[in-house]
Amino acid sequence: MFCIAVANQKGGVGKTTSAINIATALAASGHRVLLIDLDPQGNASTGLGIAQAQRGRSSYDVLIERDGLVPAAVPTGIPKLDIVPATVDLSGAEIELVELDQRTHRLYRAMEAAEDRWDIVLIDCPPSLGLLTINAMVAADALLVPLQCEFFALEGLSQLLNTVERIRARFNPSLSILGVALTMYDRRNRLTDQVSNDVRAVLGKVVFDTVIPRNVRLSEAPSHGLPALIYDHRCSGSEAYMALAREVIQRLPREKEVA
Repeated sequence: MFCIAVANQKGGVGKTTSAINIATALAASGHRVLLIDLDPQGNASTGLGIAQAQRGRSSYDVLIERDGLVPAAVPTGIPKLDIVPATVDLSGAEIELVELDQRTHRLYRAMEAAEDRWDIVLIDCPPSLGLLTINAMVAADALLVPLQCEFFALEGLSQLLNTVERIRARFNPSLSILGVALTMYDRRNRLTDQVSNDVRAVLGKVVFDTVIPRNVRLSEAPSHGLPALIYDHRCSGSEAYMALAREVIQRLPREKEVA
């Protein structure tokens, strides 16, 4: 079971959209996939059509060890894709976790107990570097960073990478960077090209070749409770996420791939 945390402390970078659509593409390629919604806003759950009535158990229950991953997981309408949904209870988890034992390892322990129920686990992190995101980084094998093609992108990225180094030093020395995905790319905007070139100059091969364009269908899909890959698989955004998922699969360790 290979775990990928989808994280960026900056909001509005396409993090949840990336998590939903990469998870969908991985499931379509034959992997058993679990998406853990660790954002109190619960957008990943909504984007996969999980109604509030279906969220009796949630990632909050997993973190406080009221439930394990397996009983908390809900099947989605997509074959081979399950989700541990988020509820508003998660918004208070940061405060509650402070008083709990091993507060940084709660999700890690839940992952261990789930063994190999899924091939790949993706964690949609909140737009912050608090205890929820730290739990995700401690549990994860690798980090996937969606990065918006805009001026302040590199500044935010450096802060995130510093946090990764601290997590490696204290809790999870094997945490790696699976890749950085450039999102919201607009070919008409010269600044977008400049940011893309700057990021590739600094990070090199860690940046995925695939770039996710600005696309109205990507924005529309969540309101229908569907990933863009299901809502409109022919739009440029869907095609880009399918290409990105292929790159993700290529970067997985061999033993983690589905035979």
